[in-house]
Amino acid sequence: MDTQTVIHTAVLSASPRTENKGQKAEQTAVKKGYRSNTFFLLKLLLTVSGFIIAIGVNLFFPQKAEIVIKDYALSAFGLTLNLTMNDAYIFVLVMLIVIYTVTGLVSAGNKERRKKFCKNAAFRFALGIGLALWDIGGTKLAFFPQPFFPGPAQVIEAYLSDGEYIIQNIIYSLRLYAAGFSCGVVLGVGTGILIGWFPKVYYWVFPLLKITGVVPAVAWMPFALTLLPDTFTAAVFLIVICAWFQIAFLTAKGIQSTPKQSYEAARILGSSQKDLILHVAIPHAMPDIFTGIGSANAMAFTTLVMSEMLGQPGGLGYYINQSKVWSAYYKVLAAIVIMAVLFSFINYIIGRIQKHTLRWQEGVLKK
Repeated sequence: MDTQTVIHTAVLSASPRTENKGQKAEQTAVKKGYRSNTFFLLKLLLTVSGFIIAIGVNLFFPQKAEIVIKDYALSAFGLTLNLTMNDAYIFVLVMLIVIYTVTGLVSAGNKERRKKFCKNAAFRFALGIGLALWDIGGTKLAFFPQPFFPGPAQVIEAYLSDGEYIIQNIIYSLRLYAAGFSCGVVLGVGTGILIGWFPKVYYWVFPLLKITGVVPAVAWMPFALTLLPDTFTAAVFLIVICAWFQIAFLTAKGIQSTPKQSYEAARILGSSQKDLILHVAIPHAMPDIFTGIGSANAMAFTTLVMSEMLGQPGGLGYYINQSKVWSAYYKVLAAIVIMAVLFSFINYIIGRIQKHTLRWQEGVLKK
């Protein structure tokens, strides 16, 4: 063996050790940073400073654009409070500061929450700076195309002027979504189990699932409006169709991918066919079922909004359509913000249920 080969071999054998030492040192430094109270306080300050800057911009940046600022009287608990859109905007920013400060202080005692809070600090700071820039471009100077891109204070004005009406439309959307998506989940999981377990059901139903499932749910709207008794039932039908395909397809895939060894072990222990389905096949298919529910949730929410725009007497989609007719685009953005919050909350609930159901995956799968 020549000298170059020996050197090359020594370098290769030493590199992983050097790399591992470097990675360990980096990880140790990061852990020490998260554990340091000074580091954590700096991250907490970074989190709220973006929103403080946004408040300063709203208060002290001169209002150059000609925008009408109205007073709105809000009554609660026998008290009447007069607010402008800027007052309401500053109140929202102050609430965000309070929420993130309390969240940070609560997270300080938990290592994982503390680490997560510190990681998200830069994003929250950028969010506050983004609101400040949006306020300048949409309200203070209005150099964004108007009325299509109003500022954040103008968007909040929609909640002051149409608060009760927006709540009525939110309730309508939630009723419609809950009825359609819950039925879609039940039907999708049930169909998927039947397709995945019984070969004859797979033979007759799976081709129908593949053909009808790829058709957008909104394409069935003319038939739904004609054949079903009212528009609410028609919209529920569209949401069911939308959710059914994704959930049924992935549930059947999960059932069919269950290892034969699991069935054989269960049979040795005296399991019946019912036990095999309930205690072997379905638990194995749970990750696929939740994947289907997650993807179906997004598509069902899109179908909900489209159905409300095209034929419903209420809902957030209806509110957007109504506001667009009057060129009230600040109300359109207000409805979009509510949709984002609602969809995120629904995703969070599904994620918590999934985490509890699949808690056996903790420490097994990569995060």
